[in-house]
Formats: sequence, C-alpha cells, structure tokens
Amino acid sequence: MRIVGVIVPDEKKVKIALAYIYGIGRNNALPVLEKAEIDPDKRAKDLTEDEIKRLTKVLEKFKIEGDLKADIAANIRRLRDIGAYRGIRHARGLPSRGQRTRSNARTKRGKRVTIGAIKKEVMAKMDAAQKAKGK
Repeated sequence: MRIVGVIVPDEKKVKIALAYIYGIGRNNALPVLEKAEIDPDKRAKDLTEDEIKRLTKVLEKFKIEGDLKADIAANIRRLRDIGAYRGIRHARGLPSRGQRTRSNARTKRGKRVTIGAIKKEVMAKMDAAQKAKGK
C-alpha cells in the first residue's frame, strides 16, 4: 500500500506502518491516526479507500519525506556557511552534539584506521608489492 508516495508494509498495524514514512515516528503516528479517525490497531491492508484519503489529507499538514529532508539539509548547509561549530563538525563528519570522540563515535567516524606502527610482516608484503609494481 502506498501512502504519500511511500510503500508501507501491509501486514503491520497502521500505527507501526506509518513509522515507515520519513518524519512520522511511532509517537507522531497516534495523533495522526486520531485526527484521521482511524483505529490504530487495524492492519494496513484492511484500510478502506476513504480511510486512506483521510490519512493522506492529515499527513499533508506535516512536513515529511522530501520536504523534511530538504529542510534538514538546508539547516546543515546554513550552519556550515556561517562557520558555526556545529557546521564544522558536520563538515568533518564528527558528532555535533558534544559526544566524546576519543574512544567512541564509531558510527559517525567509520571503521577504525590504524595510524603508526605496522607489523614487520605487513611491511615486508608492502615492500614486495612496491618492488613488483616497479618492475
């Protein structure tokens, strides 16, 4: 089933299925369903055309999907342009909300890259590869 251009899973309850729309989380889903007068425990596949229209009408008032992503990107771009600390952290791919980076922040910084000492075997392989490449 498609709601606002997003395919939501048919087998899940509507209150959970709405969370598949970017900008609508599980907390937002219940007030949206109340405004649309839809039972939250109903399965997505069981929604009637009328209910889908009411749900779409309620969701039009929210900033979701592409509009929300564009706004977030514009906010980050603005922070970078004015040279704010948060903008610099976004530009460098580091956490911008004060988390420590010495030991954690792996999801933001990526896989560990060892800098410094290399084992002798690895160094020998690298030398051999350089020599083979040079010939």
